[in-house]
Amino acid sequence: MHNDYSSTQYFDLMTKYFHAATYVSVGQLYLLNNPLLRRPITAEDLKIHPIGHWGTIAGQNFIYTHLNRVIKKYDLNMFYIEGPGHGGQVMVSNSYLDGSYTEIYPEITQDEKGMQKLFKQFSFPGGVASHAAPETPGSIHEGGELGYSISHGTGAVLDNPEVIAAVVVGDGEAETGPLATSWFSNTFIDPKKDGAVLPILNLNGFKISNPTILSRKSDQELTEYFKGMGWEPIFVEGDDPEKLNPVMAKSMDQGVEKIQQIQSDARTGQLKEEPHWPVIIFRAPKGWTGPKEWVGVPIEGSFRAHQIPIPVDQEHPEHIEALVEWLKSYHPEELFDETGKLKSEIAATIPDSAHRMAGNPITNGGLNPKDLKLPDPSNYQVKITTPGTEEKQDMIVWSDYLRDVIKNNPDNFMMFGPDETMSNRLYGIFEVTKRQWEEGIKEPYDESLAPEGRIIDSQLSEHQAEGFLEGYTLTGRHGIFASYEAFLRVVDSMITQHFKWIRKAKELSWRKSYPALNIVATSTAFQQDHNGYTHQDPGIITHLAEKKAEYIREYFPADANSLLAISNKTLNDRDVINLYVTSKQPRPQFYSMTEASELAEKGLKVIDWASNDQGEQPDLIIAACGTEPNLEGLAAVNLLHDQFPELKLRFVNIVDLLKLRVPELDSRGLTESEFNKYFPAGVPIIFAFHGYEDIIRSIFYDRPNHPVYIHGYREDGDITTGFDMRVVNELDRYHLAKDAVKRVKAIDEEEAIQFSKEMDEMLKKHHDYIREAGADLPEVTDWKFNPLN
Repeated sequence: MHNDYSSTQYFDLMTKYFHAATYVSVGQLYLLNNPLLRRPITAEDLKIHPIGHWGTIAGQNFIYTHLNRVIKKYDLNMFYIEGPGHGGQVMVSNSYLDGSYTEIYPEITQDEKGMQKLFKQFSFPGGVASHAAPETPGSIHEGGELGYSISHGTGAVLDNPEVIAAVVVGDGEAETGPLATSWFSNTFIDPKKDGAVLPILNLNGFKISNPTILSRKSDQELTEYFKGMGWEPIFVEGDDPEKLNPVMAKSMDQGVEKIQQIQSDARTGQLKEEPHWPVIIFRAPKGWTGPKEWVGVPIEGSFRAHQIPIPVDQEHPEHIEALVEWLKSYHPEELFDETGKLKSEIAATIPDSAHRMAGNPITNGGLNPKDLKLPDPSNYQVKITTPGTEEKQDMIVWSDYLRDVIKNNPDNFMMFGPDETMSNRLYGIFEVTKRQWEEGIKEPYDESLAPEGRIIDSQLSEHQAEGFLEGYTLTGRHGIFASYEAFLRVVDSMITQHFKWIRKAKELSWRKSYPALNIVATSTAFQQDHNGYTHQDPGIITHLAEKKAEYIREYFPADANSLLAISNKTLNDRDVINLYVTSKQPRPQFYSMTEASELAEKGLKVIDWASNDQGEQPDLIIAACGTEPNLEGLAAVNLLHDQFPELKLRFVNIVDLLKLRVPELDSRGLTESEFNKYFPAGVPIIFAFHGYEDIIRSIFYDRPNHPVYIHGYREDGDITTGFDMRVVNELDRYHLAKDAVKRVKAIDEEEAIQFSKEMDEMLKKHHDYIREAGADLPEVTDWKFNPLN
């Protein structure tokens, strides 16, 4: 093997490797059999219906070939992120050629027989997807939904100082909002403690059927654009692989050496200003090295190269000669030996097994995955003497716990969010860390910014914050993404894609587990009295609950101790998405740490001091799930007990909502006998819920012997008082109590009518009072719970 990585001989071998990777990529599109064309091709050798994408393949294979070169030359720890949405055979082809694929899938051998199996399985029933899916070695990013490649790459290199994420950005992808936003990621990469992202913008000129915007910009315009965002652009352009090799090699060397210089300067204290990281801008034709034209119109260099460029398949073999000509243009007889394995001299351009991008352990659970060292939540508890008399802000209490999570895990835990960490009252964590920020800092106008930190929330982008957390957890670390509840809807499709990833990865024996994706919904619908209707949307709850139950958890802590107990139980979860719906406003605190621990462990609890049924069959159950539902449910208990002291009431607080499901739908769900211990059959249930009511209806659909009357978010809101937000949605104590008396047979009808009138009068009093005073009734603000026993 030649040791001069810039010699003509080495470049010749690289060209052959590039041809081999591209040949294998084309073969996956079209061929069922005869993978090396060692006999005349027939219709039976073709797939019945070729499915996949060709346009980005050659460009990416060329990039991959050159990344292999710099890995060998500079002894790099590097992995590959495939940003273009289509062309998954790129990572399959390269992992096959470097042996990683065969190590994981031994039946896909590196010979003619194994190649035939590789070709057949692509986009084939029972085979592999046309994206860089979890089944693909070396992948942490599928790209089926465009826009997150740089965010994922950035999250992956945080706290991984020796790693470079080579992120290929498709020029169609570059037009998405999340990707355009992610160019600001360089603001949050600390060259002292983090690795680096090397973006490679693959400008092939076209999307599905339109030109791409950036490809029509001049190099000068692109230079101004990227320099303005803090990048140093390096341009490569051409369509002749042999002529391009030295140009791309020089550019890759320049990019790697620039990264290494920035890191060296930062780590020796010589970096005096914010670095400008390199970005490679690579212009090569879409459909490069494929058919030049078809029926008189251009294919290469046009949108027509996007999918299957030659219309040939098993049932329509009339253009089979054109396919053979295309495949033979790569000269497979010069690339593979008599067994069908890549020739050894070409394979010598591949990094050794410890450095292969497809085998990098960072892409399979991380370099050094470890559990969090969690502090004892009882050290932060709110002492409860009488339930509801102590008032605290849950998030402030929780922030002290998170402060010590950060202290205990200085390189394994981070907080992410879109400029809302302070707004969400997580004050305590600022005692031990600042926000990571690489731009200039202007004192005294800026606050809590530093080049190194454990918080990244200084960009107003849910996409970035959530994408950073995904990249961080997919590479073995732990974190939390906190956002205003309504604006989690901005990224609910991202969260869905992450769910799909962990679901498919869990089905693969070779994939290691991933730390939980922890999402905190705060500034919730029933707290948004000053921001109003636009900030009121708890739909993330329903959206996630629709996914496979094994991978979704939804928690509704009613106070600070419940939040502490749930955190301690779940922050080390793996292969799940945890949604915590939390409060940041001052709230009465109800549950002791002992009660909170039982709630966290069991998911729900009959609250003895809010019940008077003495364990017997109650007349009525009031169930609450969420902070305000808990508060209003307890207030309704007092109203009912004061008026009807003989009424046997049971109050159930629920923090783990999805445990109410039947075991047939959720393995964690309560059996019928377990469910009946909390909710005896036939007893009416008034269910106060934080979110949309349909999810509760779906749960109780499978519990037909349990009559339930749901009060949740009914899509009514405005800029109004906090209590009025509950009133307009009929989640307040007066509506709950009024509904309850209609459902209980033991209450005299006339008494029920009179009680309902009294509730209506209170609602009218409330209506008039807030419009005059601008604040809630003293009966509401001064209310304290009166324990039933």
